Amino acid sequence: MTVVHYLNQFFAGFGGEEVAGTAPFRLHGPAGPGRGLVAAGLAPDVTIGCGDDHFGQHEADALSVLLGWIDELTPDVLICGPSFGSGRYGYACGVLAREVGRRGIPVVAAMTPDSPGVLASEGAAYIVPTGSNVAGMRTVLPVIADLGGRLASGKLVGAPDEEGYLPRRIRRNVHTGRTGAARAIDLVLAKLDGDVRTEVAPTTDVVPAPEPVADLRHTTLALVTEAGCVPQGNPDRLPSRHANSWLRYPLGGVATMSPDAYESVHAGFDTTAANEDPNRLVPLDAVRDLEQKGRFGRLHDFFYTTSGVDTPVATAAAFGREIAAELRSADVGAVILTGT
Repeated sequence: MTVVHYLNQFFAGFGGEEVAGTAPFRLHGPAGPGRGLVAAGLAPDVTIGCGDDHFGQHEADALSVLLGWIDELTPDVLICGPSFGSGRYGYACGVLAREVGRRGIPVVAAMTPDSPGVLASEGAAYIVPTGSNVAGMRTVLPVIADLGGRLASGKLVGAPDEEGYLPRRIRRNVHTGRTGAARAIDLVLAKLDGDVRTEVAPTTDVVPAPEPVADLRHTTLALVTEAGCVPQGNPDRLPSRHANSWLRYPLGGVATMSPDAYESVHAGFDTTAANEDPNRLVPLDAVRDLEQKGRFGRLHDFFYTTSGVDTPVATAAAFGREIAAELRSADVGAVILTGT
């Protein structure tokens, strides 16, 4: 049995955000959480990985290197993570899982149910749900090891509600001995009893790109960010993760995002550089310069902010609709949306 384990730079022991640009790497044996997998009965033979920023900025090249190693090693199972609530790490796990799964290799990953990696995997991985931080490491590793070991050995794995992994949106035809009408009645009765479920998972929305702005010189521009940028002290208590609100702050008479006046409370990245110069999150200084040069009509009187880390897609979509409605009422014709 050959087991390959994918980690990011942090869990592999290289360091944090300061080395997030690390190119794909390959290590012999287990590293970081891989040692916990060994204790749980599944020993990684090879650990591969990539820095979160490097994967995000060079996805095609990084994926090519990682898949080259996978093709060489021909593992019986790939383990990704756990990535918990990390968006960049989770996304990388999901993308790699999708491509490896397409090669017919079983994949087990672990992350929060609202991680972008869940959608990115497109059902290719058996994803074990986790909490948002590493506090659940000891609980989740035995589940990963058990699933991974059985998949590597070619043993059958039960349904999601039996095994504890997230639904994969894969439907298999089986003989149940019961008609569709009988199953439908069971579902209705279950819903009446508070057990809301369905045999078909819902699909996600696809947002079309808007048309280009016809004439910026007569357009009002707005600044919106999910980087958690707020006035010093976070007076309105914007959550640092799993946001449940968005906020607006005035920009009238403000020429730059001074570090004495603004900070980031985002919990998903190292905010040191951002707090040294908050214009890196909300590029007010550059936009004011363009405004003075007449490159666009004028800047909207407020900027809008929330924190994107761990925020469910449905909640974020609601934020977008609410902010967009307010911007339309203010005759804003274009938005610069900045993230982390």
